[in-house]
Amino acid sequence: MLIRQISNFKLEAGCDEAGRGCLAGPVVAAAVILKEDFSNPLLNDSKKLTEKHRLLLKDEIENEAFAWAIGIVEPIKIDEINILNASFLAMHKALKKLKPQPKFIAIDGNRFNPYGKTPFECVIKGDGKVQNIAAASVLAKTYRDEIMQKLHLKYPEYGWDKNKGYPTKKHREAIKKIGTTPFHRMSFTLLPNQLKLQL
Repeated sequence: MLIRQISNFKLEAGCDEAGRGCLAGPVVAAAVILKEDFSNPLLNDSKKLTEKHRLLLKDEIENEAFAWAIGIVEPIKIDEINILNASFLAMHKALKKLKPQPKFIAIDGNRFNPYGKTPFECVIKGDGKVQNIAAASVLAKTYRDEIMQKLHLKYPEYGWDKNKGYPTKKHREAIKKIGTTPFHRMSFTLLPNQLKLQL
């Protein structure tokens, strides 16, 4: 059973991101402040849910949460500042859009760049422990999947409708055969033997 939140602040935002380990596409973060009476037995780490359940939860979170927002950082920026900093930036973008602003932030993971002077706590595997982080993980994952579905229509050879930009065999074979797109992260190891990649 997930705990509701980790602080005594009424306006505690949960924050999580999706797409850190991908070879292509943006990193997407979400920040969510849940109402005190929010409850859904399905709510969990988005990776443990079926797509159907994620989409059901997405609608409920958007309709029932006290506040929620999405932050996106594109591949060109990921290459410029590295994926860890890009993840923090995406979280900051999401937090900045929250109205009202949170008084405390619960972050999934073990590291975070402070957001102004707002107190925060990192929770390892928080998306499977705390409701507001789990809600953020669901929104981040569903929004990113939607982006990758749209990009798949433009670049169907890479199988992004299925792999969502992660380094699957099909994705890497397409990179080897066709090359890269403007949505690939050029600072990542796109192929196990980078010398094979014609840049």
